[in-house]
Amino acid sequence: MMDHSHTYLIVGLGLLGGKYAQVLSGKGYRVTGIDKDPAAVAWALEKEYICAGADQDFEDLVTGADRVIFGLYPTAFLDWVRQYGHLLRPGTLVTDVSGVKRGVVGPVQAMMPQGVEFIASHPMAGRETSGITHSAEVDFAPANFIITPTDKNTPEAIRWCTELAGVLGFARITTLTPAEHDRMIGYVSQLCHAIAVCLMCASDNSELACYTGDSFRDLTRIARINDKMWAELFLWNKDNLIGEIDMFSAALDRLRDRLAAGDREGLEEMFRLSTKRREAFDRK
Repeated sequence: MMDHSHTYLIVGLGLLGGKYAQVLSGKGYRVTGIDKDPAAVAWALEKEYICAGADQDFEDLVTGADRVIFGLYPTAFLDWVRQYGHLLRPGTLVTDVSGVKRGVVGPVQAMMPQGVEFIASHPMAGRETSGITHSAEVDFAPANFIITPTDKNTPEAIRWCTELAGVLGFARITTLTPAEHDRMIGYVSQLCHAIAVCLMCASDNSELACYTGDSFRDLTRIARINDKMWAELFLWNKDNLIGEIDMFSAALDRLRDRLAAGDREGLEEMFRLSTKRREAFDRK
């Protein structure tokens, strides 16, 4: 399925789209690219991440692609498919990097032209930086790659997406439904970003920069955040995220109550539970 005779088009040469282009071109695949920012296209051409690219008048790049990877935010992704999806030719396989799936997968599959198949996926390898100029910093090897097929997907498309993840260097590849994906991502990713943001916004702590230790740095690393992307991801998955925030708030209230009551055993019980559960991640 991963055929070197195929042309791979990356739509959206940002952090992840740029990394896909870098890895695929470095492994001998023919890669082209589209981005609304001409500077991103110029960077990708200069670094030889792509062999051809455009920020406008890109119809030939779309019709000439055998495989297409969308590195766009959900709203931009839907808008692009609505406007240009008819250019995709039959036989083309399409995937994405979107951090939310409900509200994206169904509409995109419905808009695909006859003979074009969209198989959704999510490389969980983002960073606190953004843009193609930082894409070389991304490391796929320790990250998870999640495929979210529906009943409209063929075994061939799922196999191609799995092989793509392997070529990109992902060691852990899993499959979830779009709904399962969004429930999971609400907890392990979006809630974590929400907590980090709130830690930084709870008070003006900038004067602590000269004194803080590793724990504060570790907890707030992801608070240096891409505002436009994360606001969109939060809103697209707000029902799941609100539920996770409520659950976290309840756990924080339990800890506060035990602290207020001087309940040392209760605190130690929570600490033992957190240590036991964290060990599961250390074994991965």
